[in-house]
This record gives sequence, C-alpha cells and structure tokens, in this order.
Amino acid sequence: MTKSKGSEGKKQRLDKILSHVGYGSRSELRKQAKQGLITVNGVVQKDSGAHVDPYNDTIEVAGETVLYREHIYLMMNKPPGVLSATEDKRDRTVLDLLEERYAVFEPFPVGRLDKDTVGLLLLTSDGQLAHELLSPRKHVPKTYEALVEGEVGPDDVAAFAEGVRLDDGYVTLPAQLTVLGRERGRQVISQISLTITEGKFHQVKRMFQAVGKKVIFLKRVSMGNLPLDANLPEGACRELTSEELKLLGAEI
Repeated sequence: MTKSKGSEGKKQRLDKILSHVGYGSRSELRKQAKQGLITVNGVVQKDSGAHVDPYNDTIEVAGETVLYREHIYLMMNKPPGVLSATEDKRDRTVLDLLEERYAVFEPFPVGRLDKDTVGLLLLTSDGQLAHELLSPRKHVPKTYEALVEGEVGPDDVAAFAEGVRLDDGYVTLPAQLTVLGRERGRQVISQISLTITEGKFHQVKRMFQAVGKKVIFLKRVSMGNLPLDANLPEGACRELTSEELKLLGAEI
C-alpha cells in the first residue's frame, strides 16, 4: 500500500474507498461484499459500510490488492490534434486518451497546450498542486523546443531576454532563447529551445510573431524541474514517481 503524507490513521467507509479507486459503485460493492469477494487484512468483510484505514489496512477485491491514493498525478506525452480540456463536443480531449483506471479519478490538465502542440502535459485530481504550478506569482519555468520559419539569431535572443511586446501590447517577462541549429533549403528553418516563466495564450507563437517569425512545430519538454520522459510514446501517459513529484515541489 502506498501511503499519503499526513493521511495515515484516517478511517473511511470501505465502499467509499473502493469506489474512489474504480472498483464499482456503492451498490455494486455492497453485492461484492455480500458475495465474500472483499477482504480486509485477510478477513472477509461483508459489510461494505465498515470503516477501514486505506493506508494501513490491506484491502483486497477478488484477490487483487487495492492500491489506494487520494489523488492521481499523471505525465502525458500529448499528441497533436487533441485538446487540453476536460470535455469538448467536437474534438477529442486528453481525457479521452486515459485508461479507465486513471479516468475514475477525474483528473484535469494542469494548464494547457495548443491543439497542435505536443509534449509534456500534467494531469491531476489535486487542485492545490495545480494551483501552485499555475500561479502567476510562482513563475514556474516551462521549456519548449520548436521549429521556426526564418533565421533566429542573436538579435532575437537579446529581444527575448529583455521581453517582447505581443500583439495586444503586453510585454512578456524575460525568456531564455537558445538556437540549437538551422536547416537551410528553400527556406531557413531554425531549431530552438525557449524557456518562459508565464503562460499567456499562445505565448510562444506570439513571441515569435512579435519578431517577424512563425512557429511551425512546438513541443513542451519540461515544466519546473520535471522533464518529459523520453521513453513515453506520443499519446501515452503514466503516473509520476515520488521522485518526480518532488521535482515539482509536491509533498505527497
């Protein structure tokens, strides 16, 4: 059983615990309990309303040990063409990509990536952590890699370091722009890395527009001190490890 900091010793109804982690509705769990399919510390528990400690008692359903956690923390390698939203009537959202074992926690994306932007997206059911990561006062750094039409050079690096004026008049906070390489053909394509500490609407694209250039591919590769798992396939997600949560400053 994985323990949650500060939660040890708090007893809850057995059916509430099991429904929270996706083992069925309370009525379904009542039937399973009466059938003798639920055990607590090796003893059959036929009362689904019994109070148990989800962190210190061993709960099993049909022989499967229950891994309880209050919240879920996911890393997704977001694919293109999918919205960073909880629902949409026309397009697929990142929640549509989740396995049922994750979806039961009703997680939501922490911030958003544009529909055509790929890479690191966090999803969680923990509103406090999401607030900490998204708060404008925290200035959590986010690093992107991009392909940009045109030759990105020293003048652009200097402009981004000062802050650029967007189309609505807003002047961005200083950002760190690095040129990784260039492809020369009929048109120059610059490969860049950009770290920003705020999250205005379409910010990266608008920053390059401000210096007369166009982003044609955009990928987020890190958030805070957490990098995207290079082995995570596009469109897939997995739970964060305790070490990765610490990189985000979370005490779980």
